[in-house]
Amino acid sequence: MLQYRITSRKCRGSVCRGSDVRARGSGAPSRNLPGALQSSDLRPAGLDSCSRSHIPGCGRKRLKTGVALPEQLLTDNTIQSVDFQETEQNEDDDSPLMPISMSGYIPSYLEKDELCVVCGDKATGYHYRCITCEGCKGFFRRTIQKNLHPTYSCKYEGKCVIDKVTRNQCQECRFKKCTYVGMATDLVLDDSKRLAKRKLIEENREKRRRDELQKTLITRPEPNLEEWELIHIVTEAHVATNAQGSHWKQKRKFLPEVIGQAPIMNAPESGKVDLEAFSQFTKIITPAITRVVDFAKKLPMFSELPCEDQIILLKGCCMEIMSLRAAVRYDPESQTLTLNGEMAVTRDQLKNGGLGVVSDAIFDLGVSLSAFNLDDTEVALLQAVLLMSSDRPGLCNVEQIEKFQEGFLLAFEHYINYRKHNVTHFWPKLLMKVTDLRMIGACHASRFLHMKVECPTELFPPLFLEVFED
Repeated sequence: MLQYRITSRKCRGSVCRGSDVRARGSGAPSRNLPGALQSSDLRPAGLDSCSRSHIPGCGRKRLKTGVALPEQLLTDNTIQSVDFQETEQNEDDDSPLMPISMSGYIPSYLEKDELCVVCGDKATGYHYRCITCEGCKGFFRRTIQKNLHPTYSCKYEGKCVIDKVTRNQCQECRFKKCTYVGMATDLVLDDSKRLAKRKLIEENREKRRRDELQKTLITRPEPNLEEWELIHIVTEAHVATNAQGSHWKQKRKFLPEVIGQAPIMNAPESGKVDLEAFSQFTKIITPAITRVVDFAKKLPMFSELPCEDQIILLKGCCMEIMSLRAAVRYDPESQTLTLNGEMAVTRDQLKNGGLGVVSDAIFDLGVSLSAFNLDDTEVALLQAVLLMSSDRPGLCNVEQIEKFQEGFLLAFEHYINYRKHNVTHFWPKLLMKVTDLRMIGACHASRFLHMKVECPTELFPPLFLEVFED
């Protein structure tokens, strides 16, 4: 049993205002029945009063929005280096119910909710000289590429009204409307030309990306005179307090393998401390701490702070800076860290000598930093950033310390620009190491309590206790 529904349609020009009777029922496809059209010509209903100057591809080569398109887009069927996105759609799926977001990119030159000149669906761009939807673009392209139009035939004398609901019901009328509104058959590329065009588009995009990257590198600011003075002060402070300097590999001594290499038998999961290894480490801990203090004192900003804030900052950053100085002296060949520029230790020796899991974090940091190839200035600026951490508990001059750190960070970033590292995203990756070092400091504070339980008090140097005890 067929059911009928009446839908009113307002026509333009001399086309009468009438109704479409559309059949609807089980197994019966919905189609427009022949309506009261003005004549049997091929002009679609609703376009009678439109002049050809308003149809894309006809008359002036300008969009409704008033944006003039490049001449080659309108007239040339050769491969262009114009970058626009051409999306594919399933050949059998150009349903009007498909959401516009499925078609992806919407050009900026389209007006809001601009409609396809063929079927009235939402347009996605300028395709084959006309503003159309993805469905009509794909239909037109497939028809030309596969030479399908000779096989199309209309059951209603070429008088079908084409809209987004009926566009799939009569291929002949749909194709005739495509050509009538100005879609150009000569712009449809075969498969080889389409692949060449896409390759060219991708090459153009890659070239623009390289150009933008190069432009960014060129425009990145480098240190000004004031920042260079600050960088020089920090670098000199680090070099003057960094044991053995660049000759640490020649002057280091390896801790004997028998010390701290094997884990303590029957030790709990947290690990007992190898006292022999711990005593070796305590011999170098006092000079290592002293060098960190000397580094801070050589910075004029640090000397401007009250004594109470200086103590808090030093106690907070001491382990972090010592860990950084050890990490940048990681040797991948021997898989050792050199402590205080003189004692090379393995991961297990450092772990069993009291640091436990903290040793893993320091070694992992050393492995990752080896890819950064940091120079003395970069290590020095990292230390200055760690020193001037305004979030240490108990500080009085928080704003002043924060201002000092911002000055170091800005000079640091500009120096990184000056160095022009080949590592992608070098600056943010390096800043993440500050977070890693802060975590090492926090873990060591917890580990220190364990060492105090495991190790005799007489093994702890006074300065070690003064810095790390609360």
